Amino acid sequence: MPPVKTVPPGTAKKPSAQEQIYTYVVHTNFVQVPVTVKDRDGRTVDGLLSTDFSVKENGVAQKLTFFTADPFALSVAIVLDLGMSDSALQKVNQTFPALVGAFAPYDEVSLYTYSSTVSQVSDFAAPTQKLAALLDQMRTIRGKNNGPPVLGGPLAPNGPVINNIPVGSPTEPVYTPPKEAQVLNDAILRAALDLSKRDRTRRKIIFVISNGHEYGSKAGYKDVLRLLLTNEIQIRAVGVESAALPIYGKIERLHLPHEGYGNILPKYCSATGGSEYNELSRSAIEDIYAQAMSEARNQYTLGYTPLRPKAPTAVPYREIEVLVDKPNLKVTAKSGYYPVASAR
Repeated sequence: MPPVKTVPPGTAKKPSAQEQIYTYVVHTNFVQVPVTVKDRDGRTVDGLLSTDFSVKENGVAQKLTFFTADPFALSVAIVLDLGMSDSALQKVNQTFPALVGAFAPYDEVSLYTYSSTVSQVSDFAAPTQKLAALLDQMRTIRGKNNGPPVLGGPLAPNGPVINNIPVGSPTEPVYTPPKEAQVLNDAILRAALDLSKRDRTRRKIIFVISNGHEYGSKAGYKDVLRLLLTNEIQIRAVGVESAALPIYGKIERLHLPHEGYGNILPKYCSATGGSEYNELSRSAIEDIYAQAMSEARNQYTLGYTPLRPKAPTAVPYREIEVLVDKPNLKVTAKSGYYPVASAR
């Protein structure tokens, strides 16, 4: 036997709450549930204990085996919509310094943009001057002019005409405007796939700045949501432009078959336990950045090992309900999860 080495009393490092989750809990079906609690006025409620919470899975009460109110380091994928109107995009561009300032030095941030396609502008790294420089360069990008496409007249794409027939052409061509797209589902999917590879001890956030329009994506909402819930990824979003208008924003949430979504962000935020913040003014958007990251970092974190169902179910999705034994409080948590298959 090799000699047993000891350390002086009081010098052993106590593992953090994040480390405990993945050190002491070895069950492959351990469920982690970040929870935000607010009062009637929308203010975050601190000081709650584990005994104040109860969790049900598919209607069955669960025994909490983990609880902490400690802050978590964040892995954040910023997803910026370049398909918004130019006025909305320029307003957002002016808030970039406040966006960088919302992160802590120990967080890691990556930047994605999308309109008809998705691009990763920067890989995950600490929010340093490099991120600020990249965002500063993006101020020159212009959004849509929101005007109707020009199909005729002197500004049409067909050049000079005589009697409505282009010079040098025997017939009058028919021009149709290119079909536009805002592939929000694809952008969230790309960010989620990259986030799934990050350190598990970090809280994973996709922070979307968009009007929430979705049409033209190859990925569907249900498939993207399953990936998010399987990898414990939250969606938090700043809804700008039409998404920030109270009445119009509600109308845009309607979805017609075979058509795009007017605003799909509320669906993502509600299902993953995140939040959507809708604001019009530049100063309000700047305040939201710090609020959103603070709420994500300082959530209560509950953990439990679910009881095995008496009979196997054909539907792998499991619903979660989090309750707080206090009156007049609003609880926000993910609506459920997809269990990961145990290794054999």
